[in-house]
Amino acid sequence: MTTTRPAFCLGLLLVAVLAACGGGDDLPENPQANVIDTITIGSLTGTPITTPSGFSVANGAVRTDLSADFDFAFNIQPDGQPVFLPRAELGLPSSTANPGVQRRNETFDEIEPASSNGYVTDDPVPIAPGERYMVRSRVVCGNLGVPLYAKIEIIGFEDRLVHLKTLANVNCGYKDLTPGVPDR
Repeated sequence: MTTTRPAFCLGLLLVAVLAACGGGDDLPENPQANVIDTITIGSLTGTPITTPSGFSVANGAVRTDLSADFDFAFNIQPDGQPVFLPRAELGLPSSTANPGVQRRNETFDEIEPASSNGYVTDDPVPIAPGERYMVRSRVVCGNLGVPLYAKIEIIGFEDRLVHLKTLANVNCGYKDLTPGVPDR
């Protein structure tokens, strides 16, 4: 009888954990709609400190002088090459999977769903007008322990600014990168 009690307790614990996590493929209910937006961020160097230089999947443009809650920053290298700098490249590693950027060949509309792996997390990522990327955030969904995902297209550059077309899925556990309410 003593050997079955630990197994029974372990089974109950497993059921409780699965129920608390939503179990299986269940995703949180009532997701927010994915919306296409445009944002502008400035280079870390050569722009006023008040210019947002970071991008957060969860929050969009972020002033890096006020917060480290961004997934990558934009900069222009000394040789003139514009780049995205993931957090780890800036010396801001995450305690879980590092946020990253992944270059894509598909059109902006064709990018979906988001990939879990294959992101550049610790090197500068050269960028150019018309190029498209997927972004994996730092883990911001503490209850699920997962990142958020977005897609970005480089619209163009002006002075030391980059203009981006974005679609961020801010729903924990969802990877759908199409406009509207995600179903996965």
